[in-house]
Amino acid sequence: MSMNFWMRSERVGFGRWSAADEPLAQRLWGEEEVTRYLCASGRFTQEEIRGRLKAEMDGYLRYGVQYWPIFSPAGEFLGCCGLRPRDFEQNIYELGFHILEEQWGKGYATEAARAVIAHAFMNLGAKELFAGHHPDNERSGHVLRKLGFKPVGDEWYPPTGRMHPSYRLCVDGETD
Repeated sequence: MSMNFWMRSERVGFGRWSAADEPLAQRLWGEEEVTRYLCASGRFTQEEIRGRLKAEMDGYLRYGVQYWPIFSPAGEFLGCCGLRPRDFEQNIYELGFHILEEQWGKGYATEAARAVIAHAFMNLGAKELFAGHHPDNERSGHVLRKLGFKPVGDEWYPPTGRMHPSYRLCVDGETD
């Protein structure tokens, strides 16, 4: 990953995934503390991680969004934060972030998500953002509420086989 960031906040630079980033993808999605809330088994195989990386690259080519890899200003890999289409025709995106365990509690998820939210509403014309989290991952729920997301109920999430708390953030701040 070159350090040519396409977007920056004070402490976070955003890159774009490429095939050359497989070692970073393996590091992030190979970390059980990161993936335990993302799938039913709690861990991804190497092949599933390669598939996840390919899906992120394909999402960028098709929709112009992905869960972008994020870095400190010094180039230290932090994880990823970004968007995927939820209802592309209606300009509704899903926000997500996956942060390496060693970077938890430092505010990177919140800071990166704020930058992504601004990008979604100002540059992509998003009408609404959706987010959810594993019911046992209250830290993510705290971040989402801090960002202004409002709870809208629970939604079935097939990869975990669980109902996940779900949230919305509208361009005008309203949930209706």
